[in-house]
Amino acid sequence: MKKIILTGDRPTGRLHIGHYVGSLKRRVELQNSGIYDKIFIMIADAQALTDNADCPEKVRQNIIEVALDYLSCGLDPEKSVLFIQSQIAELCELSFYYMNLVTVARLQRNPTVKSEIQMRNFEASIPVGFFTYPISQASDITAFKATTVPVGEDQEPMIEQTREIVRKFNAVYGETLVEPEILLPDNEACLRLPGTDGKAKMSKSLNNCIYLSDTPEDVRKKVMGMYTDPDHVRVEDPGKVEGNTVFTYLDAFSKQEHFARYLPDYASLDELKAHYKRGGLGDVKVKKFLNAVLQEELEPIRNRRKEYEKDIAGVYHILQEGCRKAQEAAGETLDEVRKAMKINYFDDMDLINEQIKRFQQ
Repeated sequence: MKKIILTGDRPTGRLHIGHYVGSLKRRVELQNSGIYDKIFIMIADAQALTDNADCPEKVRQNIIEVALDYLSCGLDPEKSVLFIQSQIAELCELSFYYMNLVTVARLQRNPTVKSEIQMRNFEASIPVGFFTYPISQASDITAFKATTVPVGEDQEPMIEQTREIVRKFNAVYGETLVEPEILLPDNEACLRLPGTDGKAKMSKSLNNCIYLSDTPEDVRKKVMGMYTDPDHVRVEDPGKVEGNTVFTYLDAFSKQEHFARYLPDYASLDELKAHYKRGGLGDVKVKKFLNAVLQEELEPIRNRRKEYEKDIAGVYHILQEGCRKAQEAAGETLDEVRKAMKINYFDDMDLINEQIKRFQQ
């Protein structure tokens, strides 16, 4: 069996460093590993419209922002298929068929759906499209016969629901669909990077993001304003590193070589943490170190983005070509699904000949 990846992002804003450590960086590594036969990266605009139906222009404008972030992070259209979800009509048809395999009660039990509904205050009036997006996601994954889906831990219930749909379909119609596996970030700190304010989730609406396209000065200001330990009032006070956003970011981004370059007084992050915990180390010094680490990580991304911004028409061409490839792959799967469900009426010559004989008797 071929090893295939499908993953993507909703185009509701520029991508931030939470996306980067949670998925984008790993996607580039997987793309360049040579392990996978095909990699599909989707800009999930149709999914974004499930809770942005009244402001399509927001989604429309952010298509190019997400594409630029993808390319600037190192996703290569020669190695990965970058495409726009809404342009692949086959995904809608697959979703329609899968809806018959899932109950309303099962969708209501999905923890990710429940938390997203609560976050968006949809309890009283849930758009049907939003409520059923686990089915849409199953369509996206199975259309490309993805064996691997690299996502954050919050998406585990969604992948499990896809597996249930695959098992149910194959049990009813015969072995047709591929059951995917989730691939979580290998750095625990990257599983859910908090916002700069210490809140559990980095979110545009909470204004607590560091974006991949932020200027060096924007990054510096956001780092210096980060939430730390509220009880670490004076430099000599002992500090906590658990729940301290600055140290969580250092867990996610810092490497051994960063200390020699930017903070030679310390040999490692463990040594820095130990000093902070016993007291005598100020937040400003730690934040300056984090700023240096982030600037080093983001500079090549910013530079690549500037180059792609010079040829926006070229970026749209990349997406258009990606859509063509994605539609071809999804079309092959849809043909197999129709055949399994016995609704490929005009392709089934046995059926046609059988009916001819039946009515000639």
